Amino acid sequence: MTKNTTVLVTGASGFVGIHCVAILLKEGYQVRGTVRSMEHEEALRKTLSKLVDADDRFFLVETDLLSDSGWDKAMQDCDYVLHVASPFPLGEPKDEDDLIIPAREGTLRVLRAASRNGVKRVVQTSSVAAIAYGHPKEKINFDESDWSVPNSPTISAYSKSKTLAEHAAWDFVQNLPEDNQMELATINPGLILGPLPDTNPRTSGVLVQSLMQSVVPGLARMHFNAVDVRDVASAHLAAMISPKAAGQRFICVSDSFWMEDVALVLKEAYASQGYKIKTNVFPSWIVRLVALFNKEARATVDSLDQELHVDNTRIKEVLGWQPRNMKEMVLSMAESMVTLEMI
Repeated sequence: MTKNTTVLVTGASGFVGIHCVAILLKEGYQVRGTVRSMEHEEALRKTLSKLVDADDRFFLVETDLLSDSGWDKAMQDCDYVLHVASPFPLGEPKDEDDLIIPAREGTLRVLRAASRNGVKRVVQTSSVAAIAYGHPKEKINFDESDWSVPNSPTISAYSKSKTLAEHAAWDFVQNLPEDNQMELATINPGLILGPLPDTNPRTSGVLVQSLMQSVVPGLARMHFNAVDVRDVASAHLAAMISPKAAGQRFICVSDSFWMEDVALVLKEAYASQGYKIKTNVFPSWIVRLVALFNKEARATVDSLDQELHVDNTRIKEVLGWQPRNMKEMVLSMAESMVTLEMI
C-alpha cells in the first residue's frame, strides 16, 4: 500500500525534485525531501500546493551532498530513494571539481546511507550527459550501452561530473555484500523543459526565457535531445516500482530538435501577443567568434552543428513510458513563465 510506503527525494526543491515530490504525493506515498537549508521550507510548500495537496504526508530534512550530517535521519524507514540532487550550472565552472566532487561524493554518500538503512531501491537522476559526450565526432547514435568519455578533451565539466557520479553508483551497488543487496536504476534525461513550478528559471529554462525576451540577436545552430519535466518525474516513479527496472539505465528523451524549431514554435504562439522572437540562425563561425568575448556563447561552442541521436526504445518498452511532444514541453514552459511574470 502506497500510504505506508515512504520515499525520499533528494534535492526536493529543484526543478525535477518538485515534480517528483508532486507525482509521489498524488499517488499516495509518504514523501520525505532533502534541502540544503530549512529556510526554503515555506516557499517549497507554497510551490507544491499549486501542484498537489501535500497535507501531512510531506516532510523535509536538511542535508548537504558534501556532509554526512542528516542522511541517516533522512533515510530512516524509507523503502525507496529518488536521488535527484546534483549541481547543474549554466556555464563552465572555474574548477571542474566544484561539480565533480558534489556529484560523485554526494551520490556515494546517499547510497551508503541508503544501504545502511535498508532501502530497497535507489533511482538516480543521471543524464544523457553521461552517455553521449566526449566521443569521436563521427559517432552520433547512442543507447544505454554507451558511456561518455570522462578523460576526453572535449567533454564539459558537467558531463564529466554526471558520468563519474553514475559510474560510482553502479560500482557501489555491484560491490555490496550478498547479505546487503540494494537495487539501482538510473534515469538519463536530456534537456528538461516543461512547466516551471516557481520563478527560478533553472539552467534548462534559460533557453526558452532568452528566446521569449529576445536577448540574443539570433540563434546558434544547436541541436537538443529534450524531455518534459513531468515525464521525467513519471519515469522516476515507473523505475521505482517496476520489477524489470532494477539494474537498468533509461535514456529519458522524447523528442529532438534544433534551436530554430523552438523559436518557430514560440513565435507562432506568442508573436501576436507582442513577443519579438528571433528565428534567424547565425553561421557557426560567427558564434565561435563571439565566444572569444562572451561567456554564454563560449558554453555553446562544443555543441555547434552537433546532431546526436539517442534511442528511447528501452524506457518505452520496459517502463511503458508515453511522453509529451516537443511543442507541449516548449509551450508549457513559456506559459508558466508568462503566468509567473518572468517574461
